[in-house]
Amino acid sequence: MTSLTTAIESAPPGTGARPSRLRAVLANGAVRAGGTILGLMLFLAVAAPWLYTIDPNTMDPASSQLAPFTRAEIVTLAGDAFERLFPLGTDSLGRDIWSRTLYGARVSLAVGVSVALASVLLGLAVGLVSGYVRWLDGFIMRVMDGMMAIPGILFAIVLVAAWRPSLLTVIVAMTVPDTPRVARLVRSVVLSVREEPYVEAAIALDTPTWKLMLRHILPNTIAPLLVQGTFICAGAMLVEAVMSFLGIGLPTDIPTWGNIMAEGRAHFTAHPHSVLLPGAFLAVTVLAVNMLGDGLRDTLDPKFSKRSA
Repeated sequence: MTSLTTAIESAPPGTGARPSRLRAVLANGAVRAGGTILGLMLFLAVAAPWLYTIDPNTMDPASSQLAPFTRAEIVTLAGDAFERLFPLGTDSLGRDIWSRTLYGARVSLAVGVSVALASVLLGLAVGLVSGYVRWLDGFIMRVMDGMMAIPGILFAIVLVAAWRPSLLTVIVAMTVPDTPRVARLVRSVVLSVREEPYVEAAIALDTPTWKLMLRHILPNTIAPLLVQGTFICAGAMLVEAVMSFLGIGLPTDIPTWGNIMAEGRAHFTAHPHSVLLPGAFLAVTVLAVNMLGDGLRDTLDPKFSKRSA
């Protein structure tokens, strides 16, 4: 009995290792760079109501296709006129690209974070059950394999076309294809941890299944899920932009980076700023999320930590 208890107590990474691991994560250059850029984007998205020039859906055909950093007079419906600076110019309908880009950051980040959280939570639940309950493993994994056989972007397009386009529809359409990948990742971790001596000792001591899952198995999935979640977030933002660019994503009255680029492609030759500038925001944000994921992988994954050392 004493040896079993000792095996359980020495199993998971102890609390003393957590501060050193946190310091290693914060000391990683990719984590710091990606986190700083992502924090700036989050600030712009949250502060959009205070940083925008004019309402993102306000149209002024007389001020269409203005170059960046151009001042123009805006006439309201009430007849009041005032002058505004357009940092990123205007589109073909005279809407301020800077304002639309700020509010587009809100949508893109909301989609990325929501899809990542939903996929991780659903995949975690499925992966834990599949990896631990042996008689359900085969059935669940065949279902996951069938879902993975459908291209994610194709499934998202079909689902959005079948339902009314909305933010919730887009999130669901991208969550379903990503869930099987997370489930397979969690299952592989569970299958590995399940054979560890401390788990076998806990089973021998008749530890309740829920306690075994929460105390011994779940903590081992956190590090890979953090890494996987960042990549899902980046991929979701790209897919949302592609869908909006193709006109099958969110409605045009909701500013997104994909919508802004789609509206500017017809005038790309004469006014490339209407496509390149929102595209630059998207590229920088996705790059920052990927850098954050790479840094987390390098510090949290033992295999990559050994290679770096």
